[in-house]
Amino acid sequence: MSEVLVTGAAGFIGSQLAYRLWQEGMKVILVDDFSYGAEDNLIFSDKDFREEICRRDIRDSAFMEALFAEHHFDYVYHIAGITPLPDCQNDPVEATDVNVRGTVILLDLVRRFGIKKMVFASTSAVYENNKDFPSVEERVEKPSLIYPSTKYTAEQFCKSFADAYGIPIVCLRFANVFGPHIDCLRTQPPVMGYIIRELFLGNRPVLHATGNQQRDFIYVDDLIDLALKVREANTFDTVNVSTGKTVTINEIYNMIAEYMGTNLKPKYAEVGHFWANYPELYEEPYPIATEIMEHEVLKYTCLSNKHAYKKYGWQPKTTLMEGIRHTVDFSIRVLKKSIIKEDMHG
Repeated sequence: MSEVLVTGAAGFIGSQLAYRLWQEGMKVILVDDFSYGAEDNLIFSDKDFREEICRRDIRDSAFMEALFAEHHFDYVYHIAGITPLPDCQNDPVEATDVNVRGTVILLDLVRRFGIKKMVFASTSAVYENNKDFPSVEERVEKPSLIYPSTKYTAEQFCKSFADAYGIPIVCLRFANVFGPHIDCLRTQPPVMGYIIRELFLGNRPVLHATGNQQRDFIYVDDLIDLALKVREANTFDTVNVSTGKTVTINEIYNMIAEYMGTNLKPKYAEVGHFWANYPELYEEPYPIATEIMEHEVLKYTCLSNKHAYKKYGWQPKTTLMEGIRHTVDFSIRVLKKSIIKEDMHG
């Protein structure tokens, strides 16, 4: 039986990846320190991972080395990381330590223990300064914000280990991922999680600028399909995980609102208030630059998925509306459960 390590396994993507690997008949070892993960993500209709997961930090070198020594991993899926952009911007030291040093710790263990392949979760945010679309894997204008900078740096370490030691490593650059288990409770959730939460609570969601910003969204099941296919890779590779199509935030809002049966209209706020929940980023003497905030809110995101199709025969299968229905249904169950917990604890 193949053994697979999944880091960040209590998160949105990591938990569902672990479940699919388990369904394939693999022995899955899960690691998460629950900085962002949630126990609810580990519960599936026919499997409960809560008692199996290792509640540890990937930067705990002694623990991770003991884990690699105990198991004979065929594959390592490194999904763990600090992903909310404002959290990374607010604490760049921690973000760099987790996203970069944590990755290097794993890369070194992969090298020393002779793991067959490693798959690293990167992000489309590395393209934030690109001007040619759709974005292709070979062209990256170096990013400005902390989160994509840490991911791009980690990618360079992956390339370094692959070049120096011949380790097959695949970096997957995720577009905007959505689906069941999307985080809708944190301070600054992904846009779909945020819209669903606010509409569920009867609030008018706040969208920024005009809401006509265009994004490339990928459904989590389609992403996992590709994450499994890239095990075929025998050399280093970087692969976009995307639909190659764009949709506006207003269109997303309208689709969610229609499915939830609400006539609530969004409010629109100035670009500069996008990270208003993190006031320290706007404080003197060096507040975050207005032009950086404007660019983050207004940027156009569209990734080419031609490489994924040509090399791995992968294409996304889930329609946007189908994915939204699944996302809303699951998120509402999470929100109801959260409210019950709050009521129980006063």
